[in-house]
Amino acid sequence: QVQLVESGGGSVQTGGSLRLPCVYTGSSYYMGWFRQAPGQEREGVATIVGDGTTMYADSVKGRFTISQDNAKNTLYLQMNSLKPEDTAMYYCAADVLMGDCVGYCAIGAGFWGQGTQVTVSS
Repeated sequence: QVQLVESGGGSVQTGGSLRLPCVYTGSSYYMGWFRQAPGQEREGVATIVGDGTTMYADSVKGRFTISQDNAKNTLYLQMNSLKPEDTAMYYCAADVLMGDCVGYCAIGAGFWGQGTQVTVSS
């Protein structure tokens, strides 16, 4: 059982930055971030594996960085060069399920946080 609590969301202008922390209890080899915009399906954004490997959706590659501080039981998502299309509810996840596809495809997770809203204005 993994419990996750996100924070750090807010409103920023295009080009701005935000860092989302997610404090968790328990452990998971695959942890990550998903997002869901109004009227759209939830999509995987970034995943970090227990060996330190990181994976990103093409839409955020080069702008977002996922990291993990095991001493603090905290997962982070550093978001730079934010765009209006990044506006969404962001969810921290554990036991992320990776699909069999070309490129990055996180298709679900076993445990979810409650979400934190990120709004990017133009």
